[in-house]
Amino acid sequence: MPQDRQNRLFSRGSWPEASRIADVLRAETTGGILLIIGAVVAITWANTPWAGAYERLRDTVVGPSSLHLDLTLGTWAADGLLAIFFFVVGLELKREFVAGDLRDPRRAALPIVAAVGGMAAPALIFVLWNLGPNGDLRGWAIPTATDIAFAVAILAVISTHLPSGLRTFLLTLAVVDDLLAITVIALFYTDQLRPAYLLLAILPVAAFAVLVQRRIRSPWLLIPLAVVAWVLMHESGVHATVAGVLLGFTVPVLRRDGNDGPGLAEHLEHIVRPLSAGFAVPIFAFLAAGVTVGGLSGLLESLRDPVALGIVTGLVVGKTVGIACSTFLLARFTHAELDDDLAWTDVIGVSLLAGIGFTVSLLIGELAFGQGSERDEHVKVGVLLGSLTAVVLAAAVLRLRNRVYRRVHELEERDDDQDGVPDVYRHR
Repeated sequence: MPQDRQNRLFSRGSWPEASRIADVLRAETTGGILLIIGAVVAITWANTPWAGAYERLRDTVVGPSSLHLDLTLGTWAADGLLAIFFFVVGLELKREFVAGDLRDPRRAALPIVAAVGGMAAPALIFVLWNLGPNGDLRGWAIPTATDIAFAVAILAVISTHLPSGLRTFLLTLAVVDDLLAITVIALFYTDQLRPAYLLLAILPVAAFAVLVQRRIRSPWLLIPLAVVAWVLMHESGVHATVAGVLLGFTVPVLRRDGNDGPGLAEHLEHIVRPLSAGFAVPIFAFLAAGVTVGGLSGLLESLRDPVALGIVTGLVVGKTVGIACSTFLLARFTHAELDDDLAWTDVIGVSLLAGIGFTVSLLIGELAFGQGSERDEHVKVGVLLGSLTAVVLAAAVLRLRNRVYRRVHELEERDDDQDGVPDVYRHR
């Protein structure tokens, strides 16, 4: 007798959630392509005779010094623009666990366990590489992050049709991964904590929460409060992007009238996501990814640094082993099985894809070693090389199964009675 789909790993969720995930991934695909373009332009520019112009642009200082906001453009991108990105992360997380399929603990367990395994294994590998006298343990969190925009852009480029269960898993894994990453940033990469400013930051966050709980969505009220919260968080010593996540958490997911339909969180996500994916993250990538490699000799010199080696092996080996093994152990202890159309090869392929660490990895590298430092340059080489290796291996594995994915995709799209809901969701 076939096993209940509720006890299967990577089974389809509900149709509303599957359609929402598809919309999110389409937006992330566009943002991911822009991100890749920004990174390629930066790397190319930084390795031309005009590299000095790129560095001057990145290091241009703007902002009022009286408020301690005279920051370089690179810092503005890392602290300011990525706060928009993490605001969307906060909205995604709250919606997933309040109204999404992940409100079911059985469905939430898989991406949470996989995200923890996918962070622990890369961190451990990095630490093992850096235990020697030439190592530096400050960057242990660099290879722990997954860049979902980059990952789904690669899926679009290699033209593979991941089944909806795997697409949902990849997105929710990355969202939980982002939550863990911002927690790590707040706890381990805060140099000088100023409690007074941190307490003051609670006031605009609380005011923002009161307004959104009353379903007040006026940008003339919400944006100034968000900016004040960001400034105070920046002054507190805690990384300013934490303000974005906290503000996202305050937004209600469910409608006040109790009816079905998009709530305020989904409404704001629909407005802010294009700004995040289409502008904030690509600009950060452009200002953060420009590393002067110096040809093959420069590449080899960077890879002599255990920091770079720890990042490359952490992203490629650590992510794959951590996610795949934690998923296998979860299946073993819960007696769950993979969904009918999937094999463990698919889990390995998605685990390799999660080894694409870019946006948050580069951010943590700057926080750990300082923007523009020699080790920060080695971090960029490690992140880029590790992500590129993960791309090649993931593409090879997933393309092998693309015929199966196409068949599942056709099944998930089939709607014989033309009611707008694919038959596989209506009859499951």
